[in-house]
Amino acid sequence: MFGQWKLQDFAAGAGLNAGCSEMSYDDTDWADISVPGDVHRTLIAIERIPDPFYDQNESACAWMEDREWWYRLRFEAPDQPLQPGERLQLVFHGVDTFATVWLNGEKLGMTRNMFHPWVFDVTEKLHYGDVNVLALCFDPPMQHIDHDHLPEFSLWGRNPERVFMRKAQFGYGWDWGPRLPTIGLWRPVELRREQLVAITGVHFYTLEINQAENRALVAAHVELERFAATTPLTVHVQLDGVRLVEQTLIVDGDTATAYLVVDEPRLWWTHDLGEPYRYTLTVTVSQNDEVVATESQKVGIRTLELDQSVDTSEPGTRFFRFVLNGVPVFARGADWIPTDSFVGAIPDAHYERQLTAVRDGNMTMLRIWGGGIYEHDIFYDLCDSLGIMVWQDFMFACAMYPEYDPAFVESVWIEAEYQVRRLRNHPCMALWCGNNENQWLHERRMWPNSYEQVPGALYYHQILPEVVAQWDGQIAYWPGSPYGGSDHASMEDGNRHNWEVWHGNGYHRRFGEEPVRENTPESVSYLRYAEDMGRFISEFGMHAAPVRETLARVIPPDQLYHHSPSMDHHNKDNPKNKGDNLMLGVTGLPETLNDYIDFSMIAQAEGLKFGLEHFRRRKPHCSGTLIWQFNDCWPVLSWSVMDYYGFGKASYYYTRRAYAPILASFKALPDGVIELWLTNDSLDPVRDVAQVTLRKFSGAVLREIPVPLDIKSNSSVCVARWSDIDPAEDHYLAVHSEKGTFAANRHFFVMIKDLARQPQPVIFSVQQASAHELHVDVQADQFAYFVHLDVPYLGTTFSDNYFDVEPGATYRVTIRNPEQDLSAEDVTIRYR
Repeated sequence: MFGQWKLQDFAAGAGLNAGCSEMSYDDTDWADISVPGDVHRTLIAIERIPDPFYDQNESACAWMEDREWWYRLRFEAPDQPLQPGERLQLVFHGVDTFATVWLNGEKLGMTRNMFHPWVFDVTEKLHYGDVNVLALCFDPPMQHIDHDHLPEFSLWGRNPERVFMRKAQFGYGWDWGPRLPTIGLWRPVELRREQLVAITGVHFYTLEINQAENRALVAAHVELERFAATTPLTVHVQLDGVRLVEQTLIVDGDTATAYLVVDEPRLWWTHDLGEPYRYTLTVTVSQNDEVVATESQKVGIRTLELDQSVDTSEPGTRFFRFVLNGVPVFARGADWIPTDSFVGAIPDAHYERQLTAVRDGNMTMLRIWGGGIYEHDIFYDLCDSLGIMVWQDFMFACAMYPEYDPAFVESVWIEAEYQVRRLRNHPCMALWCGNNENQWLHERRMWPNSYEQVPGALYYHQILPEVVAQWDGQIAYWPGSPYGGSDHASMEDGNRHNWEVWHGNGYHRRFGEEPVRENTPESVSYLRYAEDMGRFISEFGMHAAPVRETLARVIPPDQLYHHSPSMDHHNKDNPKNKGDNLMLGVTGLPETLNDYIDFSMIAQAEGLKFGLEHFRRRKPHCSGTLIWQFNDCWPVLSWSVMDYYGFGKASYYYTRRAYAPILASFKALPDGVIELWLTNDSLDPVRDVAQVTLRKFSGAVLREIPVPLDIKSNSSVCVARWSDIDPAEDHYLAVHSEKGTFAANRHFFVMIKDLARQPQPVIFSVQQASAHELHVDVQADQFAYFVHLDVPYLGTTFSDNYFDVEPGATYRVTIRNPEQDLSAEDVTIRYR
């Protein structure tokens, strides 16, 4: 009923003067638009704007910010008026952002926040059995800026006009995203019929898991709105899983709590530790044996806590680690931004592909970054089913936010209350976080002053924790990312963002000290990760180009070269040479486009490998790493490990190997000693033999060292060390598992550009396993580096890619695409 609307734009104020809010207005020549959807996508489809992702077309869409946009819909109401005790609620689940709503020419109200629904009671306003007309006018958002206060919010932070809007902040441009602020009905619209009572919330949570007795105690707290019910209600709570558990309550008020004992519970785990099992929770409300309301959802039995106890092994520090079902875990993951600039038009299949890639990349946590959106329901449902924990930022990022306007404060409160009640039942939910970088950046910018709270602290330190405590009380709250200690990116307490690498920040700063930032090859080098002794690293990363196929889709052919105007337009970070400084230290500067793609990917991938291995060796003192960033919102040169179209960069495959639950890695000490470490995130001990080999790239074996392993579960230990390894430029160290317990790994003694080796050809063959699956065997007589396979079709997956082939070895890669026929001719292979 509410899926297809009409769309038109006007100069500000002109639509109302033309009568667009009236029933009789003729909108037949307006464009069709889907809801949920996006105005930009609609205009692209009807060719009113060019594709803003191509070349520098972004600026061709700027005029849209100054127009008002009208939506209209004709629909039929029910034939008969409602019965006593019934009502009809018109629910807009997402309105972006400043809109006025009319029904049949009557103004219903105005919206000012895209992050919660807007609900209107239309019981007495509908024309039953007849045509009704909805009209919405979306104001230009800049009309709602407080220009009198704008200067005080412009002291730091990009595009400060955005802070006056409860709207996706990234739409006004970021250092990885274009300025394309969204417009429209970005979530569904429904006419909801209710009888006597509405279930306004159900809070399911785990009180206790008794391992000794193999049972769990859980609770389901039911919240009701009795808009017409005056007699006691019967609330039936049913938990359906391995066996049915249920309870019936008689309720006189508007809340009820059922306590259920579950024998032999199946727990929700991250995908690496067990099964992310989910039960079906159903709540049914009856009056006089007549069902008047029901709600059903998937839930999980699990405990998930944030441990910040003292780390006695590193005096002066505290842990920052998540404890799942009593097990301290190292969170392996990445930061997640909106997966498209146009958030109302993202297909479910896109989320399914991306989040499956997260799981297949051995990641166990995603942080939803605070400058985007509270994600669509499918995101959290998929994280639940795939066993991926979610760190949820509230939507504040890299800015000061106003506290002086009571209406704005109230809007934030309503938003937070809605989102906490909406998301609290998802077993994937691990943390509520107040914002992204606001306390940290404010103190760094205002360092000469004595420490002062950032404008917006009212939300992070008062309102948001109060809302979380009131409406959840189970999932931990943390004021910001980063936050804790002195400088808010402290290595001793809380979580930190490592922007010493890439941005060139100085280490070991304290409150009141002048921040240092240098853009030199040495200051942006990934070797600096070895200095980071942080507790939990919730952002760190480096730029790399996407695959050539992605660039070819959005860069004109005559500009497919490094630092062309179009290429630099698709790099939103400044200065544009940061990547050059990183490559200078790792690969040297590129001469061709293929060089640039490979060299930037090598620098990013090797850097993330180095950092992840360092941080994981520090377990449990470091208890998590979240790579900035997993995904992109458009085709761009960025920190992502997977590009906009879903093509994995080299870093995706490197980090997938570095994030394997069991990792063998080498650590080179300043005095020339080489250590072998075994990091075991599993719940089982590792009993194996690590076969360590020192080889030449030409293939000669110089030394073989077997290392017996008996490593307890959930630990990281040094298992061997050598002071007599020859660190020659033509040598490398390799480690293999005798039993296949962990993936092979290697260590180079110098940077890639300084290796004493020449690229050697590889031999490969392709076998057709089925119409949608290929098997590729790769061999090399000498060490082959950075071997990668390309297939130009979206949705193609590789069992591995961007790998090394050791002399004399054969490496098999399986390529699949469930929606596209594949053939040997589709595969190209390259190496360095």
